[in-house]
Amino acid sequence: MSVCVYDGFSTKQLVDMSVSVATKRVAALYRVSTKKQVSEQEDIPMQKQACAEFINSQGWVLVKEFVEKGISGFKVSADDRDILQDLKESALRKEFDILLVFMFDRLGRRDDETPFIVEWFVKQGIEVWSVKEGQQRFENHVDKLMNYLRFWQANGESVKTSERVKTRLAQLTAEGKFTGGVIPFGYKQIPTGEVNRKGVPKKQLIIDEKEAEIVKMIFSKSVHEGYGSHRLAEYLNQLGIKTHNGADFQSNSVNRILKNRLYCGYFVSKETVSPKQEHLVIIDENIFDMAQDIIEQRKNRNDKKSHVAMRTKGESLFSGNLICGHCGTRLVATKSNYKTHVIGGVPVREGRRTYICYHRSRKLNDCDGQSVYQAWKVEEIVLKIVRMYLDKIKRTPQERALETKFEKSIKDKKQEVKRLKKIISNLEEQLVTLSTEIGKALIGTSEFTTDVLKISIDKTTKDLEENRSALKKCENEVENSSDMLSKLDFYYSQFISWADEFDKASIERKKMIISQLFSSITVSRGYKIEAVLNTTYQQFFE
Repeated sequence: MSVCVYDGFSTKQLVDMSVSVATKRVAALYRVSTKKQVSEQEDIPMQKQACAEFINSQGWVLVKEFVEKGISGFKVSADDRDILQDLKESALRKEFDILLVFMFDRLGRRDDETPFIVEWFVKQGIEVWSVKEGQQRFENHVDKLMNYLRFWQANGESVKTSERVKTRLAQLTAEGKFTGGVIPFGYKQIPTGEVNRKGVPKKQLIIDEKEAEIVKMIFSKSVHEGYGSHRLAEYLNQLGIKTHNGADFQSNSVNRILKNRLYCGYFVSKETVSPKQEHLVIIDENIFDMAQDIIEQRKNRNDKKSHVAMRTKGESLFSGNLICGHCGTRLVATKSNYKTHVIGGVPVREGRRTYICYHRSRKLNDCDGQSVYQAWKVEEIVLKIVRMYLDKIKRTPQERALETKFEKSIKDKKQEVKRLKKIISNLEEQLVTLSTEIGKALIGTSEFTTDVLKISIDKTTKDLEENRSALKKCENEVENSSDMLSKLDFYYSQFISWADEFDKASIERKKMIISQLFSSITVSRGYKIEAVLNTTYQQFFE
């Protein structure tokens, strides 16, 4: 049998090559959105099988497979999905001719980017196919419109699913049920003896008494001694206390404890707050609120209006909460001119403690006050003021103090409700105006672009939500006046306890009492001191 040869290739070889060239190479992408789908190991095999059968029916050949597990095509941007970037690089290297998915939503569900991803592959000469929906072409405007509408619909379905999940979680939270996730430190789960519809044993959250004592200590150190999250983490680690998973405490894990309202007995999911679960209460709400106030004031963005001691280490009574009466900047506590004295045969090294207006001493502003203040003089004057108020509160009858403060608080809350309603009304009007302007922008008759209007609408919507939330809280406080009276009783009792313990308290405790008692302490030339009581305590004397 003779074999013809052309340019070194036999006839059989040329036939095989022509078949090879005609056979299209396929890259298949499989994706599941949730970790639950990954663990069940059902969805990916189903997609693989369907794609394999489709490839065989078309006479193609599978050359590459890309698997994306537990990645949401709705929540995660294409730029943050490694698989899509790998697919694009492979397409640029001409390693496949067809991109195949089970359904097009496996590529993504975002109407603002997924349609353009599909179009990008087509522009690279790659055919994009779906087992269920066929090929996506871009031969005319109708093709482009259908491509966009497909992902617009997928985006809408994802939004609906997301809303259903959020709504259900909010419902469970409102019912006072634990919705899962990491179990907070201080709690544990125990079986209830029941099973759910899938046969999985149900569990309930209860207090872990041993860990609860540690949680109480954390809040006490924060509120009463001014410990920050870093210092608390170091303290817990020195005691050998570990987190749930056996790790050392970090500042962020301490912060999570300090900010978790579950310790007051409330499950919280976004804006939804459950009724109080008395069996889960570890921390008194008033102590919790004080901890939040300290955390908030210590944030850098609130530095100018903060009166809480920035730190409670050191000998000086004021650490970051003493203000220059001339330029309004914080005075810095320093210690210098160390000298050694022999006291009782023992050498003692002492230094002169001072408060310095840093900006004045470095000529950073036009401050006309003193550069240096003797610490003992400032502290002596402030301590006299503190003792005066503490002595006065001891002599103020509880009934009279609480009644006056209660009436004033209710009046203030009602005024706040009125103010918030006015703000909300204005914001609602702004939102209507902006929404109308969007319509004009779409037809080209507005002075603003849709992007600018979108930013304004988003900000107005956010402000509206925040003010509505504040209004709801304020109205609840007016409605639940008995809770307010209970809170006042707590602050009065705290004030009385300060009066009893102050002189015997540690320097750290004194710092926190002073910083919570006064909203501002300023010192001016000639040691003129102005200490303004925090309104919470000031009104007990009105």
